[in-house]
Amino acid sequence: MTITTASAVRTTTTTATRTIWRHAAVAAVAAAAATATVAAVAHSAGVPLTLDGEPIPPSGFATMTLLGAVIGFGIAVAMRRWARNPQRTFVRTSLALTALSFLPDLLVPAASADTRITLMATHVVAAAIVIPVIAARLAQGRR
Repeated sequence: MTITTASAVRTTTTTATRTIWRHAAVAAVAAAAATATVAAVAHSAGVPLTLDGEPIPPSGFATMTLLGAVIGFGIAVAMRRWARNPQRTFVRTSLALTALSFLPDLLVPAASADTRITLMATHVVAAAIVIPVIAARLAQGRR
């Protein structure tokens, strides 16, 4: 009986992780495409997407968005395991980290104001896509 219970718990946890992972992956790809699109539109509108004289390609936005989504997935898995209220804790943590992600954009001395605004806008776009999708798959309270 103990083996069956442990096995059932493990299966549920593995299934839940796979479900979150699938949805997180789709959201990550959508967010990557959205941030690359925001960057491309801003660039075509004349916003200089450069840091220290080096251009930031739209693919760079997509790559960093995918990295952020993977980190967010890892945080979600940890919150699901250890937080009393995984959904609320994940959302609060993600929003705080999104706000903190603005700091490098604000502190880069060589970036123009419109570049900084574009960079911060891509953070908001990515967060607006990824956070709700992952949060929706987390329990509101521990089971």
